[in-house]
Formats: sequence, C-alpha cells, structure tokens
Amino acid sequence: MTAEWWERSRAAETARARELLRGFAADLLRRGRVPGPLRARAGAARYRTDVVGWYLRADGSLGVGPAGEYYVLDVAPSLAGRFRGVHVDPAEPPLQIGRGARDGESVELVELLRRRREEL
Repeated sequence: MTAEWWERSRAAETARARELLRGFAADLLRRGRVPGPLRARAGAARYRTDVVGWYLRADGSLGVGPAGEYYVLDVAPSLAGRFRGVHVDPAEPPLQIGRGARDGESVELVELLRRRREEL
C-alpha cells in the first residue's frame, strides 16, 4: 500500500462523510429545526463562535453547520476568546468518530447521525 493509495482512501472517506453530513443538515432544515449558535470549549470554559448549526455530540465537542460543514469545537484556552469569541474553521469529517479512542468512545458517523436525528 502506497502513500498515494492512503491519500485516495482518505479523500474517499472524507467525501462520503461530507455527503452524510449534508444530508443530515438538509433533513433537519426540512423538518424545521433551526440551527443555533455553536459554542466552542476549552476544558470547562465555553466560548462564543462565529458559526451556527447543531451539536453532534451531547458534550458539545462536535457540530454540523446548515450546509453540512463539520466542526470540531475543542479549542485552546484564550483570554481574548473569553471576551471576543473564537473563530472555528470547518474540518475534514471522518466516517469513524473518535477512531483510536478508548472503548465506547468511538462511533460510526452514520450511527451518530441516526441517534441525533432521533433526538432533534
């Protein structure tokens, strides 16, 4: 397996994950679920962000925007961020959330979206 193969595989995974997230966001909008402001976190501190959407995890660590953008909402602590808020860029979504984490912390994206769809 070459580096080129790994890169193509990762790109295909990201494309599939983006497709799932766009479908999830479109479904929520069709159902009248209005996106709200997302907050980032640094330990126990919460910071305002410049993005809106829905949280994917109950702990507020991940979010999805209305166009299917994927956000990792963990940020570095910042005194300025406490007062001004923080900017969060969309990230490349994986198909397996928490890959390599402890047992019970990893979940397939499709399963996570299914659970959140039921909750929202």
